[in-house]
Order: sequence, then C-alpha cells, then structure tokens
Amino acid sequence: MTTLCDVNVEISTPTTELVQRLSSTPRGARLARRLTGTTLATWGHPHDSDLSHTAQLLVAELAANAVTHGRVQGRDFELRLALLPDKDTLRIEVSDARGDRPLRFLDGRLEDENGRGLVVVQVLARRWGVAERDVGKTVWAELALTAARRPCPRRPGPAG
Repeated sequence: MTTLCDVNVEISTPTTELVQRLSSTPRGARLARRLTGTTLATWGHPHDSDLSHTAQLLVAELAANAVTHGRVQGRDFELRLALLPDKDTLRIEVSDARGDRPLRFLDGRLEDENGRGLVVVQVLARRWGVAERDVGKTVWAELALTAARRPCPRRPGPAG
C-alpha cells in the first residue's frame, strides 16, 4: 500500500537540479546570479567557495547576454543548474528565445566597456558551448566540482 510519505518522495524535486524561468530584464539576470549562490549553498558549496563565486560569475555573464542579446519581447530566459557528481561537474545552462543571432566574440579593446563576456566564460569554464533549440538557443558551461572542494590550507594558530 502506498502512503502519503511514499508519494511525496516520488514527486519531490531532485536535489541536484534547478530549472527556473526568469524575466528577460536586468533584474532577472541579477536574480539568476543570486539563485545560483543560494542553490549551490543548499547543495553543500558555500557562498564563499571558489565554485560558488565562479558559477555566479558565469551565470551573471550568460544571463546578461541572454537579456541583452537574446531577448524577445514577452519571453523569459531559463536558468538550469545540474550537479553531476558522477562526472565531477556542475553544468550551467542559460536558454533564451532568440535563435537568429549566433554568438560572437567581440574584439574587446582596452577602452571598450563591453565585449568580453564570452572570453570570461571560455577562461573560467572547463568546457562550454551552444546548443540550438526549436526556439532560441542554450549556452552552457561546465565547472569541475573537485577543484572547488579542495580543503583550504590551514593557517598556523596563534603562538602560545
């Protein structure tokens, strides 16, 4: 016989994946970054960990791109975080509704204020890429979990 507790276990949200639609606005992009930090803390990677800082930076860049370059009036963008411990990976995906604009690297001169977002993603991510969708595209990036979980070296305590 199935009890209410059994049903709750079967329909509970997996603790290793987050999928959230957010408004294609600067506020939605900020919320995506905050949601990333909070989710990773829930998954055991504190806000002040290297993994959390790096993931939040990647989400900020990808969400800003989705809001700035991938925005379609009346359409949200989607954030997906997936913890894949068997692959030692955190996968970040940001999907927007605009598929007619391919990604491009700008030549970001020193005096330019914009144009370096994908360079940041390329440098920080273990792997990254773009997947086409029926509507829009998904830009994804992967980070290693183990490098971020290395224990910090212990500092010597006060003499005494």
